Amino acid sequence: MDNDWLYSSARLELRQQSLLTLLELLGGELDERCLPKYSSESIYGCAHDWVSQGNPGTHGIINYYKNYYI
Repeated sequence: MDNDWLYSSARLELRQQSLLTLLELLGGELDERCLPKYSSESIYGCAHDWVSQGNPGTHGIINYYKNYYI
């Protein structure tokens, strides 16, 4: 696993930044029943997919989430 690019320091940091961005902007939204509007599973899945696809930063991750996870 040490040589796997997906788990390099840079990719792990990007995963962290991706999660923070998604949680900051989407994590607190509630639906009409006062339940979380977006699931933790979809937010974590999106962050993983974003990093796995080789994206260099978080620019565009919210639109990606809205296009593929809603």
